[in-house]
Amino acid sequence: MKKDPRQVGEPSSLPFDHAQGRPFGCAQGSFKFSQQPKPGLSPSAALGVNSVEGFENPTLIVAWDEDAGKLGPKVIEYINRRLSAKSFCEVEPTGFFSLEGVAVENDIAQFPEGKFYNCERKDLVVFKSNEPRFERHKFLDGVCDLAQHYCKIRQLYTLGGTISPVAHTDSRRILAVFNQEQIQQELSGFGLENMNWQGPPAISSFLLWVAQRKGIPGVSLWTEIPFYLAASEDFQAIKATLSFLDRKFDLARLTSGGLALDLAELDEQVRRQNAKIDRLRQDDSQVDRYIRMLESKLSLSADEQVELSKKVTEVLEDSDS
Repeated sequence: MKKDPRQVGEPSSLPFDHAQGRPFGCAQGSFKFSQQPKPGLSPSAALGVNSVEGFENPTLIVAWDEDAGKLGPKVIEYINRRLSAKSFCEVEPTGFFSLEGVAVENDIAQFPEGKFYNCERKDLVVFKSNEPRFERHKFLDGVCDLAQHYCKIRQLYTLGGTISPVAHTDSRRILAVFNQEQIQQELSGFGLENMNWQGPPAISSFLLWVAQRKGIPGVSLWTEIPFYLAASEDFQAIKATLSFLDRKFDLARLTSGGLALDLAELDEQVRRQNAKIDRLRQDDSQVDRYIRMLESKLSLSADEQVELSKKVTEVLEDSDS
């Protein structure tokens, strides 16, 4: 049974202020639009959605920046790049995120943020965010309220990686948790497998619960990540998730000019990553033995898992390998 250490408390309801066109309680830790709403504009125009009349009952796709195998953020970055998506609303960090101990990546400070994106098509909205440290109840309600009342979403999808004792040479299963039978039936032909685990739920599971209370059908998708790729990018899992989304939402139809969703870039990244691990297996018989055990569905001890993870992470982070 899978366990997920991430958790939040029970969300509370956040009423929606229809007169002001925003959730109550957003003065501190608010949602800020790219263009300020103007009197007399429709909600879509007030949001700064350029050259479209409004959303058409879109699907909301949500991912969190802190994710195993960097799956969620990389999938969203790929979609946003391919669909030329633009941010139309972002979360004011004060009240939700800690600004202490900001990470630095490639000499650039990585401040926490949460942003909504839209593209030329009107049936897809994306939200990518750091997980909130404070006021998590209000944050989740606010995300759902904005998506439901401004964007008029019809469904919610959350993306995430789940750490599993599988080998990188195995195919990646996509496990699913649904909040309504309707969406479970809709996705019955897509090869998803029901997810079962014991332990505190992830923030995506609570977002799914909040959506259920508001009558929004939703599903949390969890793509398997080999435990020794959890700290790196799992390109094969990223590709598997994008392939599912392409089948479900016909992403090619959303790209400029209707071009097919090109995953060749990911194919090459998968090839290079596998080649690095293959060389490590040739040089280190212990690593090869561990991976062969996983390929044979045998379990590793805790110490063996740590050793394998450390060695694989080191070789993947070495740009010269």
